[in-house]
Amino acid sequence: MPLADRKDPYLGIHFFVEIDGIDQGGFSEVSGLGVKTDVFEYEEGGLNDHKHKLPGRSSYNNITLKWGSTDSDALWKWYEKVIQGKVERKNVSIVQYDAKQTEVRRWNLREAYPVKWDGPTYNASSNAVSIETLEIAHHGFEVQ
Repeated sequence: MPLADRKDPYLGIHFFVEIDGIDQGGFSEVSGLGVKTDVFEYEEGGLNDHKHKLPGRSSYNNITLKWGSTDSDALWKWYEKVIQGKVERKNVSIVQYDAKQTEVRRWNLREAYPVKWDGPTYNASSNAVSIETLEIAHHGFEVQ
């Protein structure tokens, strides 16, 4: 295959997260993007050499967002509403870019809302950035 025709994978450092109505800035990590379909087995009478495997329900993983702590409390305020019983669902997009910063793929999460928040860990003997974490549930995604 000629080098010009080779398809190199995109780097995991070129991404952005868009959340309806929330301007958080950049995220250092996004994880959990995935879906799984359950499989159930059906045994048919008289058929002894195998079991039928049939698809069941699909479920989507929760997404975990990590970012360096700043003076923005927008994501905490979103989660705080959940704590108060006022679930505010938002559309969330995870956008992948190539090395030239051209959008190449987008995962649009439907009806997302926060389900867990973790604050930063502090350690006086380290100079690492303090990291906050938000886990969000959603009702599936579309890939564009």
